[in-house]
Amino acid sequence: MSARDLVFEIGVEEIPSAPLYSAVTQLAGLTAVALKDARLGYADIRVLGAPRRLVVLVEGLADHQDDLDMRVKGPAVRAAFDANGDPTPAVLGFARGKGVDVADLERGEETGGEYVYAHIRSAGLPASDVLPELLSRLAAAIEWPKSQRWGSGGTRFIRPVRWLLSLLGSDVVPVTFAGLTAGRTTYGHRFLSQGAIEVPSASDFLLAHQRGRVVADGETRAQLIREGIDSVAVQEGYTPVVPEKVFAEVVNLVEYPTAAVAHFDAAFLRVPREVLETAMESHQRYFPLEGSEGALTNAFIVVHNGDPSRSEPIVRGHERVIRARLADAAFFYDEDLACGMEPWVERLSTAVFQEKLGTVAAKVARVEALTGVLAKLHGAGPTETAEAIRAAHLCKADLVSHAVVEFPSLQGVMGRYYALAAGEAAPVADAILEHYRPRFAGDAVPATVPGLLVSAADKLDTICGIFALGQAPTGSADPYALRRAAIGVLAMVLDGGLGIRLDDAIGAALEGYAGVVPFDLEATGASVKSFFTGRLETMLRDRGLAYDTVDAVLAVASDDPADALARANALQAARASAAISDVAVAFARARNLSDPAAGKAPDRALMGASESALVDAIDAAAARVDTAVAKADYEGALALLGGLRAPIDAFFTGVMVMDADEGLRTMRLALLNRFIGMFDGVADFTRLQGQAK
Repeated sequence: MSARDLVFEIGVEEIPSAPLYSAVTQLAGLTAVALKDARLGYADIRVLGAPRRLVVLVEGLADHQDDLDMRVKGPAVRAAFDANGDPTPAVLGFARGKGVDVADLERGEETGGEYVYAHIRSAGLPASDVLPELLSRLAAAIEWPKSQRWGSGGTRFIRPVRWLLSLLGSDVVPVTFAGLTAGRTTYGHRFLSQGAIEVPSASDFLLAHQRGRVVADGETRAQLIREGIDSVAVQEGYTPVVPEKVFAEVVNLVEYPTAAVAHFDAAFLRVPREVLETAMESHQRYFPLEGSEGALTNAFIVVHNGDPSRSEPIVRGHERVIRARLADAAFFYDEDLACGMEPWVERLSTAVFQEKLGTVAAKVARVEALTGVLAKLHGAGPTETAEAIRAAHLCKADLVSHAVVEFPSLQGVMGRYYALAAGEAAPVADAILEHYRPRFAGDAVPATVPGLLVSAADKLDTICGIFALGQAPTGSADPYALRRAAIGVLAMVLDGGLGIRLDDAIGAALEGYAGVVPFDLEATGASVKSFFTGRLETMLRDRGLAYDTVDAVLAVASDDPADALARANALQAARASAAISDVAVAFARARNLSDPAAGKAPDRALMGASESALVDAIDAAAARVDTAVAKADYEGALALLGGLRAPIDAFFTGVMVMDADEGLRTMRLALLNRFIGMFDGVADFTRLQGQAK
């Protein structure tokens, strides 16, 4: 079967960066599905996206559909025909839907009964007949976060559609969409190309783009931009600062990228680096440049969409723009420095934390008190405690500063600068910055004790407050990011050394809401604890621990996440050894036979050799196991338990536990109760399903 290349281009007004990435991804999947459903074979699909266009390129598209020959199962015969043999509505609808007559339906046996089948045969149509509607549906199927209508038409799209091009080989495919009919005309770069460009065939399409100064492939644009940034930076002797998020956005803002260096007044370097970078990156999508010492310079890189030969006047325009931005930023910074932080703390009473939970000022008061409680739970010294409480008092102050109002992403960052400028101790300033960490999965936890304490207090206060309102996260909604907050608290315990127990911390946090909102303290505390335990279970499994190991440990140690991790690591390692694996099997057997009513004090006078050997082994190990558990030496405790393998095996071999003699039976059951009780301090071995892999 012969094949030709297909190109379909949708020309639009400038598409925003993020939706453009999504549309390219969607079109690739939609095209593959559409061609498969249309029985049109192809060699390859490429989807390109640039600000003013979306392009589907299909290499080696079959000129004809494959013939259709398929057998489709319908309703059971007993449901297809009534007692008189007349067709029922069920079979009539089936036949109509498959485009065949009822008389042409076939019957066939299948497991469970007899069914009717439609044998559908259809000769493939030319691709040129199928593609107009197929491509029109493709364009309409793209999902946009927001769409618009324009003119008098009813089509909705991310931006107004200005032209359509569709070629199968050298033939035009007359696709209609948004009131337009496709032709062979494309348009190049908005500023660097002159008018319409006629494209002779699909194979000439990318060459036409080159003539029009358009790089439609995002990956190629990304490579050109990286090369341009690196080249300019080397020429200047600097190192570029290239955040991936900003870079990805810039890739979809230009169709013919050129990198050039620009400068701002060096006097602005007195403003904190983060403010300058935010103004350059988030607002203007510039890339700052660092000097050899890693300090920010007054040079930056502009990636523009204009004529490379006119970079100099383009750069001057960008310099004028950033000058105004940085002048505003410097003004805000100076105004903030002149104010001080205590007035901001007072102004937090005008900012709402949550409608029913009160103001940010009220939250700060709770966090301040909770920080003191957590400091005691952690065992912090008096200096660290005082620094943490002071940081908690100031932690939200910068939210009402000019700089953070203008640049919200700098909350905490500016608080640290302002605290240092106000003469606060460095640990206090650092804790103000750190209390927002960890901000996302994999983010660093606070590096200081005050930072850990304030961060945990802030997150616990939010979680407990929202739970007290009865607005716990659901499977599909977590508007207050409580899961992220809980994971952050647990990460600080597991990886940051924060020494708190969940029950104590949750209880203290909920006490802060007494009188704020009505709630059941016990029930809410249990819900919050369960919420944390669920997150902890996931985090432990993500660390490679077997699901039943985690389950067994959390049954006895969910209140102390760090202790749970230590137990789980020890149990996972021990389960790989034959000794603990075999004794766990013996434990399960003993657990199945045990009877709590028999107690744990077996009568030695009734014991034979097997029972005496087991009770002696238990007595010898019991105190040592308790000591090891008390020291969190779970490896040692499990090794001692593994040492019971020989005497428990000998016990089961030498005696019948359920003896007809009631005295012997009760003694042996009590002995088994003592044996299984040895394991309680480490984990709930009843939850282990088998050998860990």
